[in-house]
This record gives sequence, structure tokens and C-alpha cells, in this order.
Amino acid sequence: MLKIGDPLPAGQLHEYVDVATEGCALGPNAVDVRAAAAGRTIVVFGLPGAFTPTCSERHVPGYVEKAAELRAAGVDEVWCVSVNDAFVMGAWGRQLGARGAVRMMGDGNGDFARAAGLTLDLTARGMGLRSARYAMLVVDGIVRSLDVEAPGKFEASSAEAMLQRVRSC
Repeated sequence: MLKIGDPLPAGQLHEYVDVATEGCALGPNAVDVRAAAAGRTIVVFGLPGAFTPTCSERHVPGYVEKAAELRAAGVDEVWCVSVNDAFVMGAWGRQLGARGAVRMMGDGNGDFARAAGLTLDLTARGMGLRSARYAMLVVDGIVRSLDVEAPGKFEASSAEAMLQRVRSC
């Protein structure tokens, strides 16, 4: 599992873009994790799945609500990562009003979750291998804090907890 002081794993996440801009075409775009994190302060939070109860009702909405405060405290971007494809993450982000606040990043094959050692096996519940629920602060591609929740818990990875961590750094 990733630990404080480790670099983010190499690889790609995928983001659905609704509006084409310079460098980002309409549709799913690959995001090189290390390149996107270089020289930036990023909050990355992971969760088991799009449209699931805690994720949709509390986890993502908390980060959408606190995004401006996180930016004011020095965070350049907030990324939500889940083992879902970019289309699902894009639709979920639209539903939750995440645009401009949280980048909704798909880890469709679970490659990032596996490389980071942050997987959760929900096979018994019909969901397969997913991302654990976590939040990390990443500065210039290096993990500066990492909080991984026990299965079924939602406390240390909340936006409120991360905002306190960012302000204390």
C-alpha cells in the first residue's frame, strides 16, 4: 500500500469531458497521473463506486461543497477516483454538480487502485474488486498524507477531515 513519502503510481486515469477545451477533446481523455500531479498540490479521494449511497450522498458532495475552501488553503485540484469507466464518472459528476470543483476520474480496470494497494474486494456483494475509501494529500506527486477507511466507515476521508489536514500543513 502507498505510504507517506511515496510517489503516486505511474499510470492513467480517464476523465469524461463534456466541453472540449485546448488539450482536452470531447469525451474520455486519458490523464497521466504523475504528469498531472507534477508541481501541484492535489487532494485525491477514492471510493468504492459511483451512484452508491455513502459515495453519492456524503463523500463526493462534501468535496464539492468544500472545494473552494480547499483551493483557498492551497490545493490546486481535487480528484475523485473510482473503479468505474469515464462515462459513468462523467454522468455521476454531472448529477452531483462536480464540474469545476472535483475532477471525476475513472479507474475502469482498477489499475490505479491495485498499483496503490488501495483495493477493496466486494465480490461477495456482486461489485467485484473496487477502490477502498481513502483520501490523500499529494504535493508534487508525493503522498504527504493518506487516510484509508475501514470497510463500511466514512470519517477520516471526508472533505472536512482533509480540509483540517491541509490547513495544518
